[in-house]
Amino acid sequence: MLAKIQNALNALLIGLCATMRKTIFKKLEAQRLISNYNRLRKNLPPKLPEQVFIWDETLREGVQTPAVFLTYVEKVRLAKMMDETGIAMITIGFPGLSEEETNNVKRIANEGFQQARLAASARIMRSDVDACLECGIKEIMIFTPFNGLNLQYRLKMTKEQVIAKTVETVEYAKKHGAVVNFVLEDASRTPLEEILQIFKAAVKAGAERLVIADTVGFLRPLSMRYFLSHVRDELSKQINKKIPLSVHCHNDFGLATANTLAAVEEGVAYVHTCIAGFGERAGVAPTEEVAVALELLYNIDTGLDLKKLYRLSQLAEKSFALPIQHHKPIIGENAFSYEMGEHVRGILAHPMIYEPFPPEIVEREATFFLGRQTEKSLLENRLASVGIKATPMQVDEIIRRVKNMQESLDKGGTQMTFYQIKKLMKELRKGSTEEDFWRIVEQVTRQKPKIATKP
Repeated sequence: MLAKIQNALNALLIGLCATMRKTIFKKLEAQRLISNYNRLRKNLPPKLPEQVFIWDETLREGVQTPAVFLTYVEKVRLAKMMDETGIAMITIGFPGLSEEETNNVKRIANEGFQQARLAASARIMRSDVDACLECGIKEIMIFTPFNGLNLQYRLKMTKEQVIAKTVETVEYAKKHGAVVNFVLEDASRTPLEEILQIFKAAVKAGAERLVIADTVGFLRPLSMRYFLSHVRDELSKQINKKIPLSVHCHNDFGLATANTLAAVEEGVAYVHTCIAGFGERAGVAPTEEVAVALELLYNIDTGLDLKKLYRLSQLAEKSFALPIQHHKPIIGENAFSYEMGEHVRGILAHPMIYEPFPPEIVEREATFFLGRQTEKSLLENRLASVGIKATPMQVDEIIRRVKNMQESLDKGGTQMTFYQIKKLMKELRKGSTEEDFWRIVEQVTRQKPKIATKP
């Protein structure tokens, strides 16, 4: 009985809010009652582009989320829905990685897309470019790092060798009719003079867009603006023309969205993102956060149908078998949820009191929970609005029972269940262990590995 009352009250609250929005938001009366500092002319960066193109990397960067595996069908469904959502460009894989990856990229490229342009990644190697071309991909992202750390410990090459390979690979791709995007890995930790050196070489070889990667999420927003402005201005002087820039921001310090927006403020019109921010380590800039912020805070057109972002994230969550955190902006389950009486009262008085934007914009709705924070006056008003006449004693009893639903929960049991689920999630995503790996090696090579044991 109590559950039915709670469901009825919740439905009523949602209904009331929806009705209020139809009347209040159409008139935009609330806009006169609040200040929007984002729209002040002094706060609008002069280099803001009129349109920003979302370049989604979920099928390349996103699948690098540790222990995540997507089937071909799951990749196609995600790519198709991204296309329907209005994503401008989709990187659908890294064909040079393996024969299986080549086959998957080729099949996805042949699926047919209405809006999105398809791209694939390649190292500074002809064979990687050939793998992309074999898949029918004409937009290639050729990538390499160039700072001393990567040259010495990863590439084991000199600067001259890397530049030579970059020029050779870019020219080879251009010769075969590809559009080349040159991606500088770990650019945010590379000296400016070295960035300009390799960027100039890539542009002269035919690169049409330059991508700056903050590979370890190391920049602050102001640093990003400083960094981009110097790269842009110095490069324009040295090559005597403007080359479009793009950014790829990681989220190691939780700054991926902020850094991406800072890049847009410096005129960058192509931004790399992943659905729900999936990606290696802490992930990258989330598609939904960047898109909604650009549309609502900057009034910049992204070409996306914002109403499809939540369903897109749900599809990604299911495909990745990795839960999206409840307090995640825009798409988290708690993004438009309320329990505290004061907040619920405010929402009922006017949704904009506690909502930064109507959840309907992203096809969500407000959700209300009754619990320990539920106030007597709020409950009395809700009962009266549906014609229920309750005595003060009945109201007190309803309040008591609602609160008891939480207080009487077996917290220990709940926590035990939570940790069981958490343990199960670890089992689902751990992939092959070290023991599994060496067992396979021994079976294939018939040699026992000589692994040093800890003292």
